[in-house]
Amino acid sequence: MTMARKEVLVQGGDGVYHCVSRCVRRALLCGFDPYSRRDYEHRKQWLRDRVHELSGIFAIDVAAYAVMANHVHLVLACNPARTDQWSDEEVARRWSRLFPRQRDENGIPLPPTQEHLEQLRAEPERIAELRARLGNLSWFMRCLNENIARRANREDRCKGRFWEGRFKCQRLDDQGAILACMAYVDLNPVRAGLADRPECSDFTSVFDRIGARQGREQLGRARVCESRASAEQKQMLAEARKQSQRDGWLCPIEQVLRLAGCDTAEQSLDRYLELVDWTGREIRADKPGAIPKHLEEVLERLELDVEAWVNSVERYGGLFYRVAGSSHRIAAAARRAGQQWMHGVRTSLRVYQKQPG
Repeated sequence: MTMARKEVLVQGGDGVYHCVSRCVRRALLCGFDPYSRRDYEHRKQWLRDRVHELSGIFAIDVAAYAVMANHVHLVLACNPARTDQWSDEEVARRWSRLFPRQRDENGIPLPPTQEHLEQLRAEPERIAELRARLGNLSWFMRCLNENIARRANREDRCKGRFWEGRFKCQRLDDQGAILACMAYVDLNPVRAGLADRPECSDFTSVFDRIGARQGREQLGRARVCESRASAEQKQMLAEARKQSQRDGWLCPIEQVLRLAGCDTAEQSLDRYLELVDWTGREIRADKPGAIPKHLEEVLERLELDVEAWVNSVERYGGLFYRVAGSSHRIAAAARRAGQQWMHGVRTSLRVYQKQPG
């Protein structure tokens, strides 16, 4: 039985969700199209820039993302209560960034006028509606997909549907599900054979996080005072500083992994990157290997079956349906939806070590 989207999204409450948008007929979104002989690789930057922009407008954080040739994966952490802290003017400004009234000759949105902001603030019901939308996952995805579809159709000089219906959504209901889904999203290029390791998989969140970590390490090792640095050293410092900020728009990894039961911030970052790197190597090697003890402890603490970890990450997209997590959480979601069973229960029993009695 199909589960309605309203049964998946917890309206007005916090939640972490895995969202997927795919091109119609699985047509090419990015990369080189062998049929038309056109290169659409630049559209990957469109996706990344737009997701970055939206994360700074909505009360929704990006935990993980991956832009592929014909689809995009997002792991989004919703916190609609954050909008209650925004003033009416802040709500009006954020909404005006999404739907600007004026643009310059190059099509770049112009800042809203004070008159326009005052008009919005004078309508309390309208402000309340916009406040709710700025914490709504569906509006986030709408503002992402519609923007990209219009740009792609304009570039292709065509009309019609660009995305394959509405986005697919899956609620991540516990710590293990969040960690496994993030790894699955980050390792999409590795699974597809487009990269042999995470640090080579551009346009993914793990690529940004690894690059930023390397940039911070370079700055930490730099002993030269910038005022006495040579032109070459200044250039190196500027590049390292820019690289260190590459993941600044993503939800801090320690905040995400706190949901996954990990330890302190620095250890969590290192362990997550190690876990993703080890899992990616196992996927590419197509053979079992011994997981390092300190990574094994992370999975065991989350009550995940260590032997099933690589297989679950590799096939995560088809293992669960609307809700991912332990079997009792999936069963509870089914009951809320008025169903007796939901796809993913058997998978959960295989992946999780312990299940409530």
